[in-house]
Amino acid sequence: QVQLVESGGGLVQPGGSLRLSCAASGSISAIYAVAWYRQAPGKQRELVVSISSFTGTAYADSVKGRFTIYRDLAKNTLYLQMNSLKPEDTAVYYCNIQTASLEYWGQGIEVTVSS
Repeated sequence: QVQLVESGGGLVQPGGSLRLSCAASGSISAIYAVAWYRQAPGKQRELVVSISSFTGTAYADSVKGRFTIYRDLAKNTLYLQMNSLKPEDTAVYYCNIQTASLEYWGQGIEVTVSS
């Protein structure tokens, strides 16, 4: 059974940094995309960044230049480095893995940017 477990969230001041991790357990084959999404209070879930076998890496305009997605294949872990955080980055963040036939989601982790 595949599980995605996020960690690294919390409270940070504006301008600060956080690194989110998404550790995958279980066997996942034929991955064609990995991504981070977020959902702010009262808003719909939105794509933050994705890596696709077909389209490469794509960031939401709101995070370009501040967020970086990367993977450690040896650890089966996906990361999201978030710098220069803003109050509008406050949300629950979810990691996502898509295969040819299935889609997996983490449980979500809260990020709060506030002074």
